[in-house]
Amino acid sequence: MPGRSAASGVFKAYDIRGIVPDELDADLARRVGRAFIEYLQAKSIAIGRDMRDSSPGFARALCEGAMAGGAQVTDIGMTTTDMVYFAVPHFELDGGAMVTASHNPKEYNGFKLVREGALALSGDAGIKEIKEWIVSGREFPDRPRGSRVERDILPDYVRHVRSFIDTNVLKAFRVVMDAANGMAGAVAPAIFSDLPFQRVEMYFEPDGSFPNHEANPLVEENRRAIIERVLAEKADLGIAWDGDGDRCFFIDDRGRFVPGDFITALLGEAFLLKEPGSTILFDVRASWAVKDTVEKLGGRALMNRVGHAFIKKRMREENAVFGGEISGHFYFRQNYFADNGMIPALLILELMSKKGKTLSELLAPLRQKYFITGEINSKIEDVPAVLARLESRYSDGRISKLDGLSVDYPGWHFNVRPSNTEPLLRLNLEALEEDEMKRRREEVLRVIRENRISNQRVSG
Repeated sequence: MPGRSAASGVFKAYDIRGIVPDELDADLARRVGRAFIEYLQAKSIAIGRDMRDSSPGFARALCEGAMAGGAQVTDIGMTTTDMVYFAVPHFELDGGAMVTASHNPKEYNGFKLVREGALALSGDAGIKEIKEWIVSGREFPDRPRGSRVERDILPDYVRHVRSFIDTNVLKAFRVVMDAANGMAGAVAPAIFSDLPFQRVEMYFEPDGSFPNHEANPLVEENRRAIIERVLAEKADLGIAWDGDGDRCFFIDDRGRFVPGDFITALLGEAFLLKEPGSTILFDVRASWAVKDTVEKLGGRALMNRVGHAFIKKRMREENAVFGGEISGHFYFRQNYFADNGMIPALLILELMSKKGKTLSELLAPLRQKYFITGEINSKIEDVPAVLARLESRYSDGRISKLDGLSVDYPGWHFNVRPSNTEPLLRLNLEALEEDEMKRRREEVLRVIRENRISNQRVSG
């Protein structure tokens, strides 16, 4: 097992993740499985895994730890993360664990953990306790050994995901799909089979070495291939998934990447067509396009903290039909309030079919009115000092500290949030005029980057 200091570092805000084998090995996986059962006092859990080379061994070790705690393990094999989220409430289990490092490079692996109802464990509740127990070397009481059963949940999952749309209205769009050798490639064919789309599949063979490009579509270089293919095929749409398939991203028919907040606005419209007056959640970083679109269509738009644990909790409290984050996580009430990477793809294709418009046509009113920077990271030595400096500099704006620092003016606004794991500040800024967006972006970055160490621009 890695040393205690190394083991301590793998426990993140929303999951457990690290480099194999330096930070994460099978012994640590077994201990996580045992502590997970102890924390939940669980009798039954589901375990799934992605296609990384180390995932089968980690899944076995996790299962061993869970069975040592007396749990009955439903092994659902190689799946997407959202299939674990589905399996837990669908089969009325006490919890679930997914072996994955999501979009991280091939040398990483980790675990995403949920409790009953697919509610995520986090650094505030669950992961914190598991970390403390493992780092301290706590021993757990002996229990009668549990058992393991394998179960194929794909047919149930496909029926569930497709229940979100009316398949009879779908038109024969040409769609390029990039699975990045991740788990979406093993699941998407079952989802989209016998639907009228002409599919152009890219990198659908699951391969944990990621031979074509890393499975993180938020990085521009990783979506270059799908953009080129959409244009070459004269396709109506491009869809790209991350490594564990719980997030999807879109390229429009003109080869342009679509920001997650614009997709949130379109999905909000899709749900308000189905359920007028519904409540829609969006995160503090999002474009005004979301709130304006939802309220224009008679819905109720609520801003929330970033992060799936917070979004899922608030959605339950408000009975929200849908929630979206700019990071590509989309949550659905009828999906047990969990996020899913296939449902958004189907809903966007259904909306295009119903409206008789291309994705670029659906987006045109948003692109013409809302000018956003995308997320810009700055590496900062003293994050609290920079936040205080920003608050002082923009004290004449409307200030919120719901999550980081948000400042609103009549024609522009921004949010700055510190990273949970690194000395970074993440800026998202928007204006109603393109020139002002560019001017305010540079202005705010100058304030942030006084005495900076370095900076890095991510996502566009």
